[in-house]
Amino acid sequence: MNLLIVTHTVGRNDGQGRVNYEVVQAALAAGHSVTLLSTTVDETLSLHPRITVARLPASRVPTRLLQYQVFALRAAAWIRAHRHEFDVVQVNGFIAWTHSDVNAIHFVHTGWYESGYYPFRLTGGLYAAYQLLFTRLNAWCERWAFRHARVLVPVSEKVSAELVTLGMPRDKIRVIHNGVDNVEFSPDLSQTSQRERFKLPEEPFMLLFAGDLRNARKNLDAVLRALVTCPPNVHLAVAGGVANSPYPAMAAALGVADRVHFVGMIRDMPTLMRCADAFVFPSRYEAMSLVLLEALASALPVITVHTAGGAEVITEECGIVLEDPDNAGALAEAITLVASDPLRAREMGQAAQALAATLSWQTMAARYLALFEDIATTRKAARHNARASHETVSVKT
Repeated sequence: MNLLIVTHTVGRNDGQGRVNYEVVQAALAAGHSVTLLSTTVDETLSLHPRITVARLPASRVPTRLLQYQVFALRAAAWIRAHRHEFDVVQVNGFIAWTHSDVNAIHFVHTGWYESGYYPFRLTGGLYAAYQLLFTRLNAWCERWAFRHARVLVPVSEKVSAELVTLGMPRDKIRVIHNGVDNVEFSPDLSQTSQRERFKLPEEPFMLLFAGDLRNARKNLDAVLRALVTCPPNVHLAVAGGVANSPYPAMAAALGVADRVHFVGMIRDMPTLMRCADAFVFPSRYEAMSLVLLEALASALPVITVHTAGGAEVITEECGIVLEDPDNAGALAEAITLVASDPLRAREMGQAAQALAATLSWQTMAARYLALFEDIATTRKAARHNARASHETVSVKT
């Protein structure tokens, strides 16, 4: 099978890029050939003999809004010229002005806009107006891309429901959850603490939050407000860049700065996960967060909310799922419940790790490959039948 994947980035250190990276690895292991129409590709993949990289250089036009459109136009032109070479074309959301066989959907701009938590308005200044334009235009482009895909692959049931709301037929939707590396994120069985490496205190019950600290969607503000009423032995480690972030000042204003530890951008997330006792993630909108799955694999109890797409896999044995991401009181109660019962927290962590074992990258990639192979087989059969029909007509005439 010759597979074409169209995405901006293919690599281990990017959320959507990691999903595509694992799909490519599985396709290569199965003996397939893969072409990547991308801007950035992991070097280990680009050197593989059955990988072809058709690189679209990053555009120099201003703003992501225009850059994405330039990529989409260039990608569409390339695909029109080469479409006959491939058995399956997979795209990711809106990325090219062209038809596709599979569209893997990692985010729905309409879902975020209509979530009830979308913060930007035209009256909010130039930045807010740009963000609103970015969201609304991408929402329109996404609907176009969804309608021109043969099969839609949302990364969660939450995203699937958003597609149905947009009018997409249920029979063209196949949910495939994101995966996780259960080896990389396995807990530290030696019990050797590495908190000192991140300048974290040894004794407190340590919550972990990870996300973009410039983005209100991730909802660190609710965690900080909840921390005010949590027991004093509950601390919070925050992974993410603090430049231009309002949250260090907010922690100080709330009087919890001594219990909140901003550790910056962390590349070694598995080690940081092993320093935590629980993971807290009340995101106001999420499709299927990889960091939530990584916390499960790290044997951490997870405290999250229904607005986070990954919440749908959380069971009461391994976590707590709240209704309202902005209810700091309920969040504080959930944190206190887990922090006050170490035995229960350990049992929840064990259940989390067991759940993560069913959500491996290998399981995810196998489902994508099965879908690709089914499409390729169906297309091959259709071509064979068309040729046979043409030959029959020729003989009769």
